[in-house]
Amino acid sequence: MGWILILLFSAGVFAALWRFARFDRTSLQLLASALLIAMAGYAWQGRPGLAGKPVPPPVRQDLPDSAFAETRQDMLGRVDTASRWLTIADMYHRSGDTQSAAGVIRSAIRAHPNDPDLWVGLGNALVVHADGMMTPAAELAFRRAAKIAPDHPGPKFFYGLALAQGGKFDEAEALWRSLLAGAPADAEWRPMVEERLEILAQAKVAGAAGVGTAGGR
Repeated sequence: MGWILILLFSAGVFAALWRFARFDRTSLQLLASALLIAMAGYAWQGRPGLAGKPVPPPVRQDLPDSAFAETRQDMLGRVDTASRWLTIADMYHRSGDTQSAAGVIRSAIRAHPNDPDLWVGLGNALVVHADGMMTPAAELAFRRAAKIAPDHPGPKFFYGLALAQGGKFDEAEALWRSLLAGAPADAEWRPMVEERLEILAQAKVAGAAGVGTAGGR
């Protein structure tokens, strides 16, 4: 069957070139030589009698919810445009497709460029995609969120989580303490920040990165 297909293909190529391209005799001879070389290679290496061996699709690793996914509703809000997009991104993250998670948020930002929650989500997604490391693009996203909403606790809180994930404990601590210093005494999110500061202090003493991270990976 393999030889029959090759011969039919060759005949079809010659007929099409002769009918439409009007190649001269020399060009046709060169083409024939190329086809003969290909057929010789098939005769030498081809093994059409071998049984097929389908390759199973790669197994995708299911990841746990990130600390961002676990805390963002308390810090950013539960029902709004950004929350819907970030929920979709969380689904991609859990399936291990961190690149698509970041891509979904980028698409949302194109439609809503001044939404600070989406910029925070993008910063987190980029940190997750970089295996917990703070990249220039992620840092830019966090800073963009803080510039859009300077009084919003979310950008500083999650920026601090990302810094702690990358081992920058002192920077994370300074950021969180400045957040608490300007916060009302009855702010609902104060206990969340205070708890992270305690965990961060324990991690610094132990010399281990035991902070709940933005990536959770």
